[in-house]
Amino acid sequence: MVNEDLLKILACPACKGDVELKEDKICCTKCGRRYPIVDGIPVMLVEEAEQPESK
Repeated sequence: MVNEDLLKILACPACKGDVELKEDKICCTKCGRRYPIVDGIPVMLVEEAEQPESK
């Protein structure tokens, strides 16, 4: 799906936190935003991100 080397250099555009692959989304480990992957390409736009679930 998404190359591991690419994941190492990506950062959340909103908070600059590290990201990881969870299911079919790129997830920020700092703020919790979830970015979609469309046709194998991460869409790293704040406007397209799902907001973190409130606890």
